[in-house]
Amino acid sequence: MNYTFASATILLILITDPIGNIPIFANALKHVAPERRHKVILREILIAFTLLLTFMFVGESFLRVMNLSELSLQIGGGVILFLIALRMVFPPPSTAESEIKTEPLIVPLAIPAVAGPSALATVLLLVSQQPDRRMEWIGALCVTMLVSAVVLVSAERIQRIIGDRLVVAAERLMGLVLVSVAIEMMLRGIKTFVQQVAAAS
Repeated sequence: MNYTFASATILLILITDPIGNIPIFANALKHVAPERRHKVILREILIAFTLLLTFMFVGESFLRVMNLSELSLQIGGGVILFLIALRMVFPPPSTAESEIKTEPLIVPLAIPAVAGPSALATVLLLVSQQPDRRMEWIGALCVTMLVSAVVLVSAERIQRIIGDRLVVAAERLMGLVLVSVAIEMMLRGIKTFVQQVAAAS
């Protein structure tokens, strides 16, 4: 799939899902002093950005070391996106999780809430398919992290203004779009695989 700067940015925003992360951040920061919450959010966003940026530069080497093809990454990334998107549209029943009573660091906010498996697979896919446009993908990642930072820093205000029901509705709409993107990614990968098999036979 050939992405543009705009489509890559939208895809990364859908995958990092800042709206869906609002409840996760709110719960994790429950025991953090209100005056420190913004600093913690920005720190976690910066950690996630650093990890994703690192994957953009070492992605090709990682694929070579692991002996993975772009095709397997495309199909595998599509499967991961599809599963993540399904959880956005049909969230599992909430379970009683142990609360984090100290200030969170890296886990679970930076990883996997922001820089999860689907985000890592996506930046690898972007760079492996069009490495000559790496600066565009870095720009798209910067915009994505900026959007995530603004949304999460303003999370309490957003929840007050639009309410929890609209937050859930927005997340499910983003999930629906992401399902379509994941299916398209898998179909293109399968089509390429079939063409390669047909050409080899």
